[in-house]
Amino acid sequence: MISALGDPPPAEAVEEAARALKAGRLVALPTDTVYGLAADPFHTGASDRIYAAKRRPRRVDLPVLVADREQALSLVIGLTEVADRLMDRFWPGALTLVLPRRPDVQADLGADEATVGLRCPDHGVPREVCRRAGPLATTSANLHGQAPLTTAAEVALTFGDAVGLVLDAGPCVGTPSTVVDCTGLEPRLLRDGRIPWADVVAAARG
Repeated sequence: MISALGDPPPAEAVEEAARALKAGRLVALPTDTVYGLAADPFHTGASDRIYAAKRRPRRVDLPVLVADREQALSLVIGLTEVADRLMDRFWPGALTLVLPRRPDVQADLGADEATVGLRCPDHGVPREVCRRAGPLATTSANLHGQAPLTTAAEVALTFGDAVGLVLDAGPCVGTPSTVVDCTGLEPRLLRDGRIPWADVVAAARG
């Protein structure tokens, strides 16, 4: 199913997506980088559906989209000064921060239970869905190892009934996020992306 969206998205479409996620179904949604497959990682079996639909190995952990800094901080401990600066500088935006995960956070994100990759996207649709449904396990909407899909129609055709709802906000043709490990005192680049590493290093130094 595809639900057409504008900017800002109609409240009924976003609410439908939130209900689907809370019921353990997958939702495809636009972001500021690419279309993503989203699931409620706190709902038993929901993350398994992402891995199965995408054909993604369990050893590759799922990052999490959040509505804002408050949601992010509910999932982590030991936030460093560097991580705090990077949130201030690049959120909302195309920066994923890998941070120490709170031990009481019972979210299924893959094999690693010690850390969590967090991003606050610069796009109103996923942030509003996160406000209503909570933090979301999200990965690019494509079969594992293949190029990201750029339209809602392509996502619907590729995944079919595996996805309960596709939120359509037009083409998403963007570079994936830069991924930075902030579990230590110094940031470490894990994946090149839209935000240049030199900009991350400059912001980390304050």
